[in-house]
Order: sequence, then C-alpha cells, then structure tokens
Amino acid sequence: MTDAAAPGRATPGLKAYEVVLEWVDARVLDGRLSVGDTLPAERELAKMLDVGRAAVREAVRTLEAQGVVRSTVGAGVGGTTITAVPSGALGRLLRLHVALANFPLPDVLEVRVALETLSVRLAASHASPEHLAEMEALLETMEEPGIDRERFNDCDTAFHVLLARAAGNHLARDFTAAIRESMRLPILDAFRTVGAWDEVADALRADHRTIFEAVRAGDADRAALVTEEHIRSAWRLISQPPDAVRE
Repeated sequence: MTDAAAPGRATPGLKAYEVVLEWVDARVLDGRLSVGDTLPAERELAKMLDVGRAAVREAVRTLEAQGVVRSTVGAGVGGTTITAVPSGALGRLLRLHVALANFPLPDVLEVRVALETLSVRLAASHASPEHLAEMEALLETMEEPGIDRERFNDCDTAFHVLLARAAGNHLARDFTAAIRESMRLPILDAFRTVGAWDEVADALRADHRTIFEAVRAGDADRAALVTEEHIRSAWRLISQPPDAVRE
C-alpha cells in the first residue's frame, strides 16, 4: 500500500465512493495520472483505499458520466482509462453548475463582463470570415419584423456564444458559453414580462450591431468597451418592472 493511499489520508466525512473520487482527483492534479493511464483493478483499488468494490464501481460510473474515464466493456475497473474531458462535457457541467448554484445575479453579471470582454478582444483579432458571416446571419434574423421573443433570445444567446468561439481560446469559449447558456431561460423569462418590448428589442439589436462592427473592424478596445456597456445596459433593460418608464 502506498503512503498516498494509506487509511486516514482521505478527507474526513466522505462517502466511500467519494474517497475513490478524491484519490483519482489528487493523482490527476499532481500528474501521477494522465490521459491514457489505467486505474488499478477494482479489487486492488478497493483494498488500497479500504472501501467496498461497490464504492469503486460507483466512483467509476461518476467519472464516466463526467467524461474523465472510459471503461472497456467486460474488462471491469482494470480496463478503466483516463481520458481527455471533451469540451462539450466540460461545458455541460459548467452550465448545470451555474444554473443550479443560484449565484447572486450581480456575481453572474460581473463574471460575464470579465469573460465576454476577453472573448471579444480575442475575437477582434481571430474571427474568421465564416465566424463573421454566421454572426451577421444571426443579427439579420434578430432584425426580422415580428420575430418572437423566444427565437430572438435563442439568436441573442447564439451570438454571444459565437463571439466566444471566434476568440480562439478554448477555455474562455467554454466558460463564456456555459455562463451565457445557463442564463438563457432567465433572460427569456425577463423578455416575456418586460415592458415596451419593441423598444427593448431595438436597443438590443443596436448593441449587437455595434459589437459586431467593432469585431469586424478588428478594434479590440472598442469591442470590449461596447460589450461591457451592452451587458450592463441590457440587464437594466430587462430587469426593470414591466410598467417602468425609461428616460
């Protein structure tokens, strides 16, 4: 038994399967386990950590659901290999975490500002002609007369996610997309109840156009500035009472 796996080293109060998860986490983080490495066999790992084999199986199922490991059918835990977490799996976990954690909205707003201003700065340098064409198509859809609020919101979300994709930084892309997509339904609820919808929609369209033009022009500073202004002003617009009168 290695000293790292010795009894008593696990965090107190953990469930048996969480002891296994903590063991894997520690070894991935310190480099002792990396992509392509195989976990010890089920019986061996259970003995090392002084847990039941059922706990090992539950931990492996959890890691599989997270995209961290892949088990070969019929090989047991001995056939469980560390894999690179797919970007989609990371994004899904982040979206669910943000959506379920009930973070204070001002916290979400400030993180959105930080991430999205970074993304648009990068997009101003890295956006491809294909990215720009896709952005413009989304804007044209949002500008269609009579577009319903749900479709408008879907295009709004897609536009912000596309800006993150165009940045070329995969981590910034996944974090930005996760936070923006986790806010899709709350924003849609606000769209459904906001007063003077036509005025709100026109203001949002104008903001998106301004951001797009700055990105297309390669003006990173302006893109970041107008994106921050848009995020803050859009939240004020959609969070006002339905009967509020704007100045």
